[in-house]
Amino acid sequence: MSSGPMTINDLHPSFRKAYGGLPAFKLDQFWSRQLMHLFQYVLFRPVRDDRVDVKSCQVGRESVRIHTPRRKPTGGGLLWIHGGGYVTGKAIQDDAICNRIAKKLGAVVVSVEYRVAPKHPYPAAIDDCFDAWLWLLQKAKSLGVDQNGIAIGGQSGGGGLAAALCQRIHDSGGTQPIAQCLYCPMLDDRTAARRELDTIEHIGWPNSNNRYGWNSYLGRVYGPNEATPNWAVPGRRRALAGLPPTWIGVGDADLFFEENLDYAKRLRECNVPCELEVVEGGPHGFQVLVPEAEVSSDFIDKADGFLMNALANRGEF
Repeated sequence: MSSGPMTINDLHPSFRKAYGGLPAFKLDQFWSRQLMHLFQYVLFRPVRDDRVDVKSCQVGRESVRIHTPRRKPTGGGLLWIHGGGYVTGKAIQDDAICNRIAKKLGAVVVSVEYRVAPKHPYPAAIDDCFDAWLWLLQKAKSLGVDQNGIAIGGQSGGGGLAAALCQRIHDSGGTQPIAQCLYCPMLDDRTAARRELDTIEHIGWPNSNNRYGWNSYLGRVYGPNEATPNWAVPGRRRALAGLPPTWIGVGDADLFFEENLDYAKRLRECNVPCELEVVEGGPHGFQVLVPEAEVSSDFIDKADGFLMNALANRGEF
């Protein structure tokens, strides 16, 4: 890839058509943000599946969407966190993902509705996710879930929150998640501070959007040598020992590629089992935008296989 702006030809052929027609939303521009919200309002609709029951339940300040397979649940559970760069998105946007996991794995999937920045900066989102975790533990038996058989997953900003949530749960003690499944997670605000990445204009999520997201969530982008608040920036944490077995999947055309590789490397150095799946020419969110592509299907199958193994073995890797 050249050091100049990324082009469609830098992507895997399976993704070029879809991303070529994708609007380039600039979150640091007011009218572009308004257009994006309108675009999402049109897209975010419930996805029904006759093999999965879906209902909403109030939890603390926010709510969760509960996806229960109509076939007998296996006892496994997944707490899922939607993406949106910490600044946008709704749980309903991932109905298709949650339904797929529920029917394929026989697991109950609880998708978190959390407050987003800049109206609700840190620690609102991680507090809402932690409240949902505690609620799921409390309600596990009535949902048909084994308390000791719950994984945590998410994608993009939701993947970052999933990683941060696992860190918070580790530090808080008590029942721990058996695994974490992170799709192209947004882990490290130091990426946003790297102005040289602005010129690449990564397709799907450029660094200008990344900086807006982190500034909105943290109040500002911290310098590389400055301390950040607990559980705010999961990629900055040095002590990773004791975190659950992890799957990280990302494309090498994704802005988060380097920070994802670094997090996987450091997890392994701390003796945390970590599977890393890299897709050549994969831009941010390719498995959502082009799920029918063979490379996306294979990517998704590997993530589901990781979760299936974790839930079947209750985390014994």
